[in-house]
Amino acid sequence: MADAKALSQERTQLFRDMIDGKIPKRVPIFVGFPIEFAIQYAGKDLMEAQWDTTQLEGIFDKICQDFCSDLLPVNAFRFPSFYRLLGARNFVMGSNGFLQHPEVEGLLQEEYDDFIANPYNCIIEKILPRLYTELDTDASTKALNLAKAFKAFQDEMGNAIMTYGKLIEKYGYGDANFFAGFTEAPLDFVADQLRSFKGISTDMRRVPDKVEAAAEAATPLMIKAGLHPIPPSKYNATFIPLHMAPFMRTSDFERFYWPSFKKLVEALAEAGHPANLFVEQDWMRYLDYLYELPENTIMRFEYGDPKLVKEKLGQKHIISGFYPTSLLKTGTKQQCIDKAKEIIDILAPGGRYYFDFDKVPVTLDSVNVENTRAVLEYVATKANY
Repeated sequence: MADAKALSQERTQLFRDMIDGKIPKRVPIFVGFPIEFAIQYAGKDLMEAQWDTTQLEGIFDKICQDFCSDLLPVNAFRFPSFYRLLGARNFVMGSNGFLQHPEVEGLLQEEYDDFIANPYNCIIEKILPRLYTELDTDASTKALNLAKAFKAFQDEMGNAIMTYGKLIEKYGYGDANFFAGFTEAPLDFVADQLRSFKGISTDMRRVPDKVEAAAEAATPLMIKAGLHPIPPSKYNATFIPLHMAPFMRTSDFERFYWPSFKKLVEALAEAGHPANLFVEQDWMRYLDYLYELPENTIMRFEYGDPKLVKEKLGQKHIISGFYPTSLLKTGTKQQCIDKAKEIIDILAPGGRYYFDFDKVPVTLDSVNVENTRAVLEYVATKANY
């Protein structure tokens, strides 16, 4: 236990130095393996284990044993139980055991004015009954169904959080939390949950003023969602996955996406809750915009030019990602380690960098496990400043 506490202090210091603008002892590591990967790696049944969260500790423990990370390398925040109880259409368990997010339309195009006028009421009265069939009923039954789902949510997340605490203490992980809260960019919320990718793409051409106003109307709700319940701290961040921007024309990004997104990140930072952005797809044409975000915004990149990102953003923001998980599957062990060296040589100088992959490996066969272990072991033992 004493060794675990000492290790936790050392790992915590790595991330505090990074966030404080100091050079840490070595490159910090934070990789995350989702529940689906962890279940497969532990040799458990994908369908069964997601319904029985009492198995989580043993499943996640196996990941913690075998993969180097300075912060807890496992996470789970969506379970099928409460989605099934709600009759969810936006998150549906597939026959292969993976929770899918199909194209859904919770808001009709002709209902934009209702949403803009009062987004909260519109969500409660119109959108939720469309997305969750068990809420499309009389008031009494709706209340009962919602109570059942909320009880399931509390039970599942309670088991998960208790498991996280045990594993953090057992393995001596650092205390920074880059998933302390969760929210979405306002336009991403309108697209993902209200209008669908196809719908929002059409709307930007046909009713652009309403799309712009809807993103603005959603912004206070996204700010409120992102203010996680734990006390504000620069060492804990709100996670924001970014979706629509790479698929938009730059002029549309400037009008529909950027203003409300910037307002969201600035409001969170002002309240003491920095943002942890998953910069999905290719954002290279938007780097000058990203620079404008509050200092120490965490940005994990999926694609792009790490040299350019380091040059433009590395003095102000915290950078991660870029390591291709595809190489972990196709490359030799030495090729994988050499790629880690290459990326670290580009991004580590001056600090403000931690090692992570470009995306999470969702399936066990999406990476070569031995290559993955070797890369993480190399960073943990060789990537000293």
